[in-house]
Amino acid sequence: MIPSSVAARPVHQTLPQSSVFATGFNNPRGLTFGPDGFLYVAEGGTGGDTSSVGTCTQVVAPVGPYSAGLTASISKISSDGVKSTLVENLPSDQLSPAFGGLVSGVADVQFMDGTLYGLESAGGCSHGLADTSNTIFRVNLDGTTTTIADLSAFLKANPVAHPDVDDFEPDGTWYGMVAVHNVFFATEPNSQQIDKITLDGKVTRVIDLSTTFVPPAGWKGATGIALHGNLYFGQLGTFPVVPGTESIYQLTPSGGLKVAASGLTAVLGVAFDSQGRMYALEDDTVAGFPGPSAVGTGQVVRVNHDGSKTTIATGLTFPTGMAFGPDGRLYVSNNGYAFPHGKGEIVVIDTSGPASNGHDDSSNQSDMFTSEAKNEN
Repeated sequence: MIPSSVAARPVHQTLPQSSVFATGFNNPRGLTFGPDGFLYVAEGGTGGDTSSVGTCTQVVAPVGPYSAGLTASISKISSDGVKSTLVENLPSDQLSPAFGGLVSGVADVQFMDGTLYGLESAGGCSHGLADTSNTIFRVNLDGTTTTIADLSAFLKANPVAHPDVDDFEPDGTWYGMVAVHNVFFATEPNSQQIDKITLDGKVTRVIDLSTTFVPPAGWKGATGIALHGNLYFGQLGTFPVVPGTESIYQLTPSGGLKVAASGLTAVLGVAFDSQGRMYALEDDTVAGFPGPSAVGTGQVVRVNHDGSKTTIATGLTFPTGMAFGPDGRLYVSNNGYAFPHGKGEIVVIDTSGPASNGHDDSSNQSDMFTSEAKNEN
């Protein structure tokens, strides 16, 4: 997916309204602000050399087999950009060297009622760690974690209608989640589904997107997800990248699906500001397979109320997640993969207007998913 040569060409270049907020991350992914005002960052880690070959079904070559280790973590960032590790020794995996060695680990983080939760993407025997699973987990005060739901088990017991047999991930490659009162909604791009997870561990499928985007040619892969009355999610799309062919979709509680914004490229994040304007995080905007030519081509695009698009920031390199801060600025995980250890960073972007956290804009929402989630308990 990402040639290893990309790592030799780290470049950081953004528009003048952008600046580096914090550095020293290993493959940073989803991020969110806590009730304490600090920024919390999911880190993919650095992978490892543990293998499960011969123990269980492996991810199909050349993507697999994976190797893995317990090197992923969650970090806490102070208002002046100082990084500290909150949770460590979490599952981290990496693709086969033939496919670039892309590293994954903790995919996203969210708060619910003042408690931090994480979404694991590197667990499971198919990812190299035989005694683990992909989960949603609670972060305890002492830095330990408690599993809330076993997502690997759910995928294996509830296959989608059209799995991608050429790129099959038995444990899934979970990417984004959003907290809605006592319920989480999470995306799994490999098998193309969005699921609902309650705090007591019940997992139910909200939508099977493989029936709409039939793989392999039609595969889209739901990635970043946000709440704004309804759910909104971005699409990665197949490789090689074809600029302008991906969209952000709106998903209603009844399962209704419609395009909310089109003409986008490799969307890995979605957020809304306090004016209800949508933002798309485009990971790679050049045609072809991700590689050296894609360095510095990531960008943030605002979708205005009239449907027009405004480029807010350019020059990002493989950005992977974003969230609005209490200061109204947009925070983005940059150098999110295919970079040497410690080269990930968080970039802060002035979007020229007040904004709120794109993960929970409940003050401006209708009661659609919000009311449904309230009824879970």
